[in-house]
Amino acid sequence: MMMKSAFPLFLVILLAGCVSAPVPEAPVAHDPVTPEQRVAAIHAASGDDDRELAVQPLRDPQVEDLRETAQQARASRNFAAAADALNQALLLVPEDPAVLQERAEVALLQADYARADTLAQRAFQLGSQVGPLCRQHWETVRQVRQHELAVQPSLPARHTPEDAAQHAARAATAQAAIAEAESKRDACTVPVIQRM
Repeated sequence: MMMKSAFPLFLVILLAGCVSAPVPEAPVAHDPVTPEQRVAAIHAASGDDDRELAVQPLRDPQVEDLRETAQQARASRNFAAAADALNQALLLVPEDPAVLQERAEVALLQADYARADTLAQRAFQLGSQVGPLCRQHWETVRQVRQHELAVQPSLPARHTPEDAAQHAARAATAQAAIAEAESKRDACTVPVIQRM
């Protein structure tokens, strides 16, 4: 009778020995910069020199109403409503760089970095490629790249030299992409118009 009660205990001890310790994963990286801070940086990049050339097309009143609705929704932090209003505007004017840029910023606020990048680059392709709006496009791309670098996973405590080399290569690629976006942003600046 004593043998029957010892067997389950022996089985539990035996099975417990078979369980291996979990392999530690790389720590999850968190972006220390909020989407709101990234959008503020985009607006700061546009500059405020009123002597610089800034092309502003005439707009449809319906599009302007949708942009205003989106702006109000953004102000109240209802980013889904802002995105919806700008999506409707883009159905009317799919190639408007300013509306595409506003939609890219809302995508950033929604933490949809891939969409923000795509929209900003599309806006640049369709826009004047100089001036404040151009700088906003490339600063958006730069902010996306900085986010990607910030959330790149750290090396785990146990890593191979190959892991370290791949990690370093990813970081170098991200840094190069940030530098490229900065260079393109800076190339958007045109000499100011000297007024008499």
